[in-house]
Amino acid sequence: MSHNRRERSMDEASNVFEKNYQDYCTQIEKVDFESIKHTLGIKNHKDGYLIPFFNKKIQILDNEILDLSGNRPDYMVSVIIAKYILLSPEKLKIIDGWASFKDFKKAVNFINTSSFASDTERSIAKHFSGRLNKLKNACEKSGGLHHELGISYDLSMTFNALPRISILLLFNDCDEEFPAKCTILFQKHAEYYLDPESLVMTIGFLFKILKKNAFNATK
Repeated sequence: MSHNRRERSMDEASNVFEKNYQDYCTQIEKVDFESIKHTLGIKNHKDGYLIPFFNKKIQILDNEILDLSGNRPDYMVSVIIAKYILLSPEKLKIIDGWASFKDFKKAVNFINTSSFASDTERSIAKHFSGRLNKLKNACEKSGGLHHELGISYDLSMTFNALPRISILLLFNDCDEEFPAKCTILFQKHAEYYLDPESLVMTIGFLFKILKKNAFNATK
């Protein structure tokens, strides 16, 4: 691809992202936050609302999605936050236990999305194969907490992705017989708070910050 074509493609993508972002903001403007804040675990913050996202804080202020510095988070984060707000269930739903992405009823018809979820697990396994300590440190820097599951794994960490959605990362490093393997589980009620695409984007974001924090730890 030529330099000009690449720039044009990037400009077109940027325009699409901007349009989608504004569409989400328009929809958010119509939301009665006082009626959903308990269901979603959203807190009042200044003249808006605060939503924890992994180890970040995102605010809804003047119907915009912003970080605490008043800047827009990256597009992926903006979409996840918008969907979390717009897809709020009518009542609080809490179901004990963990489920894989493919176990969700709403994910059955999303074959490509399910494939992306599996790809993310494989990507984490490949990236951190033979680097268990790197993954452990990256998880801790990303807000992960050690989790006792009662099953033996080299690493078991939970992440509070959103107030009502926790993620469980299970990792076994490679050995002489088996390659490294990563499994990602959601709380069973997660599908009531986010659509399949947004759930996949959420674990994609987790992989992104794990790579970033593992790299920064080397410096």
